[in-house]
Amino acid sequence: MKVTHIDNSIMAKKRRAENITIGDALKQYIGNGKLAQGLDQVNVKDAWFKVMGSGVAGYTTNVILERDVLFVSLSSSVLREELSYGKSKIVKMINEELGKALVDKVVLR
Repeated sequence: MKVTHIDNSIMAKKRRAENITIGDALKQYIGNGKLAQGLDQVNVKDAWFKVMGSGVAGYTTNVILERDVLFVSLSSSVLREELSYGKSKIVKMINEELGKALVDKVVLR
């Protein structure tokens, strides 16, 4: 399905109509600003639980993405120590799950 879209940044100067899909229009709208950051937060949290599985999810108390750093709070110090050995692998798996490189570093607390 094609939709006529008016680019908001040019709208005040002139109207430029082009045919794009609804999905592309939503991606363009979401791609800028705080909405994209909020969706990234939710997507990273979902990716953490999916990639790490139910065993780790049971000990996870909080997952926060700040810039490109993923902060994960765990209730088990033993699990935190075990996961610390595979931080680079965790970053790789989460980015693969997301389909883009959002996470550069994992901090386990």
